[in-house]
Amino acid sequence: MTVRPAARPRLVLAALAFCGVLVSISQTIVVPLLPVLPAITHSPAADVSWLITVTLLTGAVFTPLLGRAGDMYGKRRVLLIALSSMIVGSLLCASSSNLTVLIVGRAFQGAAVAVVPLGISILRDELPPRRVIPSIAIMSSTLGIGAAFGIPAATLVVEYANWHTMFWINLGLGVLDVVLVLLIVPESAIRTRGRFDILGAVGLSAFLVCLLLAVSKSSAWSTTTIAGLSAAAILLVPLWGWYELRTKSPLVDLRVSARPAVLFTNLGALLIGFAFYANSLSTAQLVQEPTWTGYGLGESIVVSGLCLLPGGVAMVLLSPVSARISSARGPRFTLAIASVLMAAGYVVRLFTSSNVAGIVIGATVVSAGTAVAYSALPALIMHAVPVTETAAANGLNTLMRTIGQAICSTIVASVLAGVTISSGGRVAPALSAYLIVFVIAGISALVAAGLVMFIPARRPEPVPVKVTTA
Repeated sequence: MTVRPAARPRLVLAALAFCGVLVSISQTIVVPLLPVLPAITHSPAADVSWLITVTLLTGAVFTPLLGRAGDMYGKRRVLLIALSSMIVGSLLCASSSNLTVLIVGRAFQGAAVAVVPLGISILRDELPPRRVIPSIAIMSSTLGIGAAFGIPAATLVVEYANWHTMFWINLGLGVLDVVLVLLIVPESAIRTRGRFDILGAVGLSAFLVCLLLAVSKSSAWSTTTIAGLSAAAILLVPLWGWYELRTKSPLVDLRVSARPAVLFTNLGALLIGFAFYANSLSTAQLVQEPTWTGYGLGESIVVSGLCLLPGGVAMVLLSPVSARISSARGPRFTLAIASVLMAAGYVVRLFTSSNVAGIVIGATVVSAGTAVAYSALPALIMHAVPVTETAAANGLNTLMRTIGQAICSTIVASVLAGVTISSGGRVAPALSAYLIVFVIAGISALVAAGLVMFIPARRPEPVPVKVTTA
């Protein structure tokens, strides 16, 4: 089938990348608020943590679902639905200080993560072949770029303006995104035939909810509850897999997902997501640790946020470089180099935690590796799946990054809470706790580099598929 190239590929890329950055920012802007939200909402800290948990849950559930819907009903159409979800969530959070309303708003914002895999799929469908790899590299990196810029921007707003302001800004930019997509981005003519797999969607959603709640609430809920959720997740996997292998139009094509090129790329994405998130979580808190700890710098929330900015700039600059490497040597080589670079960044972090400059350098090296890795992952996926499954496959890859981040959040919180020092009744994480986090994250990046060896060097033969055009 011949794909009609977009008449304005640069504008299409710019519009979609803007969407990706904004959605990524919307996922992270609440992080600087977490210490003050219990007082603002008159709620326990455990309840406030749902503002992060619910975003992980809805993002994980809706990313593969909306990706599949995009393949079947139109990627631009579903992209607009995802952006609208972010706008609704921003409006709820901007207009209320009630915790229940805020949690509902964050749930809507979380569902919008599907914008990135949908954007990648639109680029594959609409751009000339020579522009596809560089463009998806930039689009994929928006997940990291938005996170790197979102936290510093939010810290400035929290410090100098009413905290609702950042949600109003997010709302206004979201409306602008919708207008840009309507004016610039064409609807793809490529469709997947069949009916939407409702039962498969329910099964996958139930599994993800049980898994992510067990991971994210392991330290807050009772052992019995966590064990029950874990058991349910383990039981649901074979049942869901059995059904997906027997239905005519599965939500996730497990036969394609089991190919080494897809399987090991997705496992690598999980580990890369873990290593990336450890960098973001540890940097902001490390800089703010009190001076009485002997290693803490006692810096403000604004300084801690600004420490992530150089990493964001590095991600912007390196995304096109990653595309050139992938074009010359292949995305498999690019992912291996990126994973090693991330591991090297954590080696730097082991020895540079006593001053702001050293922390920024180490964090920036990790961010640079993340940018290159995030650029290579969708290229590997697209080389291995039929064109009619691009959005669903990239949605699954994005889901694996989300799961990696959820696992990382739990492990980092457990280590920092478990390895502590005290003085005069004050308690804080010990320096060794941060070093343990860096070692775990560095090992994750090295394992991701090892998994690259199992990804076939050559593109597998395409699978014959029937498509219809709309």
